[in-house]
Amino acid sequence: MADRDELQAFTSMMDALVRISTSMKNMERELLCPVCKEMYKHPLILPCKHNVCQVCASEILLQRGYICDPNSEPNSPASSPVTRSPRMGRRVVPKQERLLKQGFGTYPGRKRGASHPPTVLFPCPPCQCDVDLGERGLGNLFRNLTLERVVERYRQTVNISSAIMCQFCKPPQLEATKGCTECRATFCNECFKLYHPWGTQKAQHEPTPPTLTFKPKGLMCPDHKEEVLLYCKTCQRLVCQICRVRRNHNGHKMTPIVSAYQALRDKLNKSLSYILGSQHIVQGQISDLEESMRQTEVSGARAQEEVLQLIGALRSALEEKQAALTRTIVERQKERHDVLEGQVWERQALLESSGLVSYTQEVMKETDQPCFVLAAKQIHERMQRAIEGVQSFRAADCAPLPPFKLDVSREMKLLTDLHFVRAPDAPVIDTQRTYAYDHIFLSWRLPQDSAPAWHYTVEFRKTDPKHKGLKLWQRQEEIWALSTVLEGPDTDSVYVLRVKGYNKAGYGEYSEDIYLHTPPAQVLNFFLDSSCGFPRDRLVVSKDKRAVRSVPGVPMLFAAERLMTSCHVSMELVLGDVAITQGQYYWECSVDPSSYVLKVGVGQESKLQELFQMPQDVASPRYDPDSGHDSGAEDATLDLSPAFAFLTIGMGKILQPHGSPPNSRDPTGCTIPLPPRLGVCLDYEKGRVGFYDAVSHRSLWESSVDCSGPVCPAFCFIGGGALQLQELVSIKHERKVTIGGFTKAE
Repeated sequence: MADRDELQAFTSMMDALVRISTSMKNMERELLCPVCKEMYKHPLILPCKHNVCQVCASEILLQRGYICDPNSEPNSPASSPVTRSPRMGRRVVPKQERLLKQGFGTYPGRKRGASHPPTVLFPCPPCQCDVDLGERGLGNLFRNLTLERVVERYRQTVNISSAIMCQFCKPPQLEATKGCTECRATFCNECFKLYHPWGTQKAQHEPTPPTLTFKPKGLMCPDHKEEVLLYCKTCQRLVCQICRVRRNHNGHKMTPIVSAYQALRDKLNKSLSYILGSQHIVQGQISDLEESMRQTEVSGARAQEEVLQLIGALRSALEEKQAALTRTIVERQKERHDVLEGQVWERQALLESSGLVSYTQEVMKETDQPCFVLAAKQIHERMQRAIEGVQSFRAADCAPLPPFKLDVSREMKLLTDLHFVRAPDAPVIDTQRTYAYDHIFLSWRLPQDSAPAWHYTVEFRKTDPKHKGLKLWQRQEEIWALSTVLEGPDTDSVYVLRVKGYNKAGYGEYSEDIYLHTPPAQVLNFFLDSSCGFPRDRLVVSKDKRAVRSVPGVPMLFAAERLMTSCHVSMELVLGDVAITQGQYYWECSVDPSSYVLKVGVGQESKLQELFQMPQDVASPRYDPDSGHDSGAEDATLDLSPAFAFLTIGMGKILQPHGSPPNSRDPTGCTIPLPPRLGVCLDYEKGRVGFYDAVSHRSLWESSVDCSGPVCPAFCFIGGGALQLQELVSIKHERKVTIGGFTKAE
């Protein structure tokens, strides 16, 4: 038992070591310079947030022809050495060459006060594009001291026992022989002499043994050599106190470095915690991908086997057909051969009668008449039969051997067009025909070049804004038509639906999701009442009692006579055949945009009947100088009464009633475009009626209405117009699906 525990402990320890080793190896990728592919040495942070060794960056800029500033300090944490190693050949740059391409900083030959100094473009290897380093080039970059410390700790962790190399030699580097505490760098003999020339302040630096544990005091501002104490949120850059008062950062948002440090540390902690806590999720994703790879291999092998079987079946069918056709040719050939062979034997029999001819010729020499007659009689009969055989010869009456030509052009075309069956493309939902009313009607079609589908699957789910998690999809399969009806949706809800097709190749891609908003209340099913006493000569109701059209007719002609004094138009009223006494109901209608004036709303039946007992001609204030628009007095006559509420529509516009924004009665600001469908929702208990854009479910207007008695839908026509009630989805019987119980009816 103890041995088993020791074995398990040893196994766990080995697994931990393997994980640590793998983690260290993965981290090593982050510590390699993208240019030299070695661990960073004095890394610089580029504006694109990538890092690069300062020696590598200097060499790249030198290759591009940029002249580095010889006066910049290579030991500064904000700068980098830009002079080549003496082992690579020390190059003396003449003054005229320095003028060809300006580098960074000021140097002899540059004109002071230049209006637009050029900038240095550095080709970032990871970005694969040029990064603007500004006028000062590498002198404008910070050294990534944190990355240097991470590299040093990594070297100590993995016990990299390698010699300390010169930090300023181009690979292959020489081993460092000296170090400089002031410069915080290691040098070979030649580089130490180069960067500590006689006659300068650096010549007084005392050499020390080479080491990699130099600890700079901190980041210094590359412009002013001051310690950075602030962080510019606008520029996202570390700045010093001098930078803060300069013009470059005037008006920028500044924060102390401590605050920036704590904020970024908190963000990194949250990100790190999320990454560490999501390891099982990533591992599950990896497992899913590996399973997908395995399924891909299995599916590919299965497909190859199926192709071999099908091609083998085609080959077998061709071989069987070849044998059958060959057998037919052989049978017909034998039949023809037998017939012709019989005729050959008959002709050969005629040739054998040549002896009879010779015998007859000898008999003809006989002079004895009685004897000749006796012999000739016998010979003559045989000669007659031979003559008849020659004269009556005809080839055998049998079918000739056919040419046996095969036309395989169609089969060759089929074989040439032989390809894998494609799954149906993603269906396209017909948004013009798809809508939600009493039920949800969904219509779709396949793209033009799509493979055919045998049947379709519709998936839908109800969105819940209160819960962030999505509900599971509900599915209805084997829909053979291009439309379906989903019964029983919840009111005032949003459903998302999608469709996919199926054929021999399997399921295709899903269509784009479509979101449908169900009505805010139960849908009211009613018809137009033809017995409410409206003038039949001016109102025409359809046979199904769901559409009505107003024809101005003779009253308009009579009104033309009074055109110079006033204008009179007729008003007709149409009611619904259902009165509401409780609950909340919703219905929709479509108004012809060419209608002159049409009012849609609700009202108490008794009040409406009393109102329209007045004379049918009502004066219109079209030419009233106190009226600011073409219509609206009707609002004063009708809309002010609490017994009914109407929304006024005319000439493709909706007139916003009083109290609706905007408050101005300017005709250009008090109308909105007429939507394709209007929705009306009546809450009887609250005494409120709302009007909606039935397509976008945007509220147009809400009003109070007296619900002390039965209230019915009402439509008022002033002049010519037409109106159509929305057809119930339940009337369509292409396909029905109950959302709650998944029942279906064909």
